[in-house]
Amino acid sequence: MVNGNSEEEVKDTAATDAEPEAEVVDAEIVEEADSPEPSGDEASEEASAEATVAKAKEEAAEWQGKYLRLHAEWDTYRRRMKEQREEESRRATEKLVEDIIPVLDDFERSIDYANENGEEGLLGGVTAVYAKLNEVLVKEGVEIIDPVGQPYEALEAQAVATVDNPNVPDETVEQVYQKGYRMGNKVIRPAMVTVAVGGPKRETDEEEDNE
Repeated sequence: MVNGNSEEEVKDTAATDAEPEAEVVDAEIVEEADSPEPSGDEASEEASAEATVAKAKEEAAEWQGKYLRLHAEWDTYRRRMKEQREEESRRATEKLVEDIIPVLDDFERSIDYANENGEEGLLGGVTAVYAKLNEVLVKEGVEIIDPVGQPYEALEAQAVATVDNPNVPDETVEQVYQKGYRMGNKVIRPAMVTVAVGGPKRETDEEEDNE
């Protein structure tokens, strides 16, 4: 009798232990049943949202590219306008210098005349005005070309005559009849000069370097 009861108790215990496992399995099945697969409409909406985001990113990149191009074009435009204004200013100054130079020539002739004829009063006034005009030109970057005693340079001087002079190197500027003017790298007017010839040949830069 004792053994019979023990077997029944073991069976009841096993059945009791199996019930929670069955409940857990049933709960998992219920949870899976409660989590339905996304419907076709939801998947379509998600794909549409992703496409919208991708398009927005593409448009943003396109606008950024346009902005960078416009910024570069604006910088180029400003640089060109600045260069154009500087060029116009330089040309205007050159024109002014060209107009003033003949006036300076007249002043120089007047000064020479006053010196030769003892016109001290006239000489003082003319000399002061002449000096003032030269100051204006110097302020604008104008330099006087007065190459007496220097090697003749065809780019800065125009030879109107030659004179024999064996005491100075060949092709040395002997006398300046009319001064020249230079503004920056541009010669506004070359000097009018006489050039000495017949003297010893002047050494070139290459010959000096070889020595």
